[in-house]
Amino acid sequence: MRQTWRLTVTRPFRFILGGVLLIVALSLVAIPFTGLLISKWSQFDVQSRSRLVLRAIEGPVDRALTSGDEAELAALLEAVARDERILGVGLCDESQRLRGATRLMPPSFSCDQIDLPGVESFSRITSEGLPVFAASFPVGPPEAPAHLIVLHDLSYIGARLAQARTLIGVALVGVALVTAAIAGLLLLLVMRGWMTSLRQAVEDLRAGKPQSGERPALSNPIQTLLKSLDAGRAPTDSPDVEWTPQTLHNLLLDALPDAEVIVVSNREPYIHNNTDEGVVLQTPASGLVSALEPVMRACGGTWIAHGSGTADQETVDAGDTVAVPPDDPAYRLRRIWLTEEEQDGYYYGFANEGLWPLCHIAFVRPTFRESDWHYYTQVNERFAEAVAREARTEDPIVLVQDYHFALAPKMIRERLPKATIITFWHIPWPNAETFGICPWKEQILEGLLGSSILGFHTHYHCNNFFETVDRFIESRIDREYRTVTLGGDETAVRPYPISIAWPPKALAAQPPVEVCRAQVRAQHGLDPDHKVAVGIERFDYTKGILDRMRSIDLLLEQKPEWKGRFTFLQVAAPTRSKLASYSRLQEEAVELADEINARHGDGDYRPIRLLIRHHEPWEVFRIFRAADLCIVSSLHDGMNLVAKEFVAARDDDAGVLILSTFTGAARELSEALIVNPYDGGEMAAALHTALNMPPEEQRERMRQMRQQVREQNVYRWAGRMLIDAGRIRRRQRILDLAREQ
Repeated sequence: MRQTWRLTVTRPFRFILGGVLLIVALSLVAIPFTGLLISKWSQFDVQSRSRLVLRAIEGPVDRALTSGDEAELAALLEAVARDERILGVGLCDESQRLRGATRLMPPSFSCDQIDLPGVESFSRITSEGLPVFAASFPVGPPEAPAHLIVLHDLSYIGARLAQARTLIGVALVGVALVTAAIAGLLLLLVMRGWMTSLRQAVEDLRAGKPQSGERPALSNPIQTLLKSLDAGRAPTDSPDVEWTPQTLHNLLLDALPDAEVIVVSNREPYIHNNTDEGVVLQTPASGLVSALEPVMRACGGTWIAHGSGTADQETVDAGDTVAVPPDDPAYRLRRIWLTEEEQDGYYYGFANEGLWPLCHIAFVRPTFRESDWHYYTQVNERFAEAVAREARTEDPIVLVQDYHFALAPKMIRERLPKATIITFWHIPWPNAETFGICPWKEQILEGLLGSSILGFHTHYHCNNFFETVDRFIESRIDREYRTVTLGGDETAVRPYPISIAWPPKALAAQPPVEVCRAQVRAQHGLDPDHKVAVGIERFDYTKGILDRMRSIDLLLEQKPEWKGRFTFLQVAAPTRSKLASYSRLQEEAVELADEINARHGDGDYRPIRLLIRHHEPWEVFRIFRAADLCIVSSLHDGMNLVAKEFVAARDDDAGVLILSTFTGAARELSEALIVNPYDGGEMAAALHTALNMPPEEQRERMRQMRQQVREQNVYRWAGRMLIDAGRIRRRQRILDLAREQ
């Protein structure tokens, strides 16, 4: 019996001793191995960055070397050097002379510090006392060969290594504590089992029964240590990368190989309608479609949307899908059919009479009805089911678009737990007090927090969301890392300023600006030198259409010399005409235009002309190119892509943009004339300034704005979100592997 006791009670202590020895061994192996691994990762990261820099500017550098344009060469290199980890960029010619070096290139660096073998090479050097990684790439034509030199600061590796060692130390201490707890529990269980066996043995002896000598065996589980690899970070914020569909496509192949992309939106990118001439394909005037359609062309996948066209059901296959674009299919459009009651409750009711005015704070009272909420929930469920059915993999990337689907992320998460869900909220997010008006605020917040990533246009909207969650939901908010954790699931909240494709597709077939100006003026019976302003949007009370018309009235009153010389074209597509607030707006706009025209018009001259119909993108761009100025006077807006489209249309570097301070675009297009749309005097003064602005000033302002729109285009917007999704996706796969062990 004494020997049995000794063998039984010493097993847990052996387990503890073995655990301690294992932890010591792991410490001796893991910490040095971590240093080696991080060094390898960092070297791979720097080499990848260097090659990306080369691909981005190789062509322009070759052309600059051939032409001998030193100014262009210097500008290209300075653009590359904006990356915070790049110390300097320069060119070494055949005679080992450094030329075109950027401003922050270390003074002590010289070309003879590195080998120039005629092929790409990488080496470590020391400059100004700092560890430096030097990348060398042969560039230039045969008659003017050179080497592009990119110097990277490696000092961050030490900080990264120290942080990793600290984390490993903490993890090992945690393992030690868990091991001790398990051993203690095992000891308690063994003691109980031994006492039970002892009592049974005593009873057996008393009863004269023979002892079996058997006792239950203890299991000793072994935990598997998982190691994760960071596959690298794509420099989506680097201005030297030219973002195109091909750039986005290549980036996705690297960061998200074999990923399936699914878009969920209310508005479909292509609508089929029956007309007297047969079935006609229409591209809706939607900022969301303008932003996402080029992304889907680049990525492929499936777009799930409400089929609203009168011929939509005639053009789909048995699975309610159709390949689009029709002329060059790149992805599938899956249409969802809604009843009239669902459309009235979900779309017109809760989404556009409730959430839209609530978020835009445009002094239109939001309306919330129980029946609308029922249909909103029901339609969100249907779209979530469609995502689950259309998904060909268990972990697709799902892009949920806008306020129509606030509940869908959580619903999709319940059906596809491994999906990476990116929700982008295209309209503003109000402050917590305003959002508190909504009777179902908690359900909406919980629905959105089913996302892996939740995107807004600006930091301001992100901060408003954090405050709203903090007010109404029990969750953990980390403002430093910009995350919200609810029920153990983490949602990253990020600003992703949306943009347009560059160059816009509608610009490709446009005639020269002079031709556009002549055509538009002839169409409206205006003289060739007549000044034309334009406003283009849907008939929506958030766009400030009435306010801008009143400012034109004030301009003509204060500056009567513009009468007969200036006309404002308001292009407005009818929208949501079932809602009284929208139909009333259109009526008020027509009445106000008639009043102003009667007050300031003369004969055939009408200062304001309303063009109330849908205009195709090529028509919109023709008007943009013909106008002298564009007015974007939104009372509250998420981004406003019309402003960016006007800038993109002006490849002649002419024209003036008047932009509301309450648009997200005002934070990017600061060279526009920024105005308060509620201040009619300020608006009238801006109009007068724009009409008198010299061509030189117009060119300077427009060039700056065009550079901003070109660099921060829709492909960069999508790239930032998808690269962040790739990181979350890799992290989740590692966690899933850990749980399976």
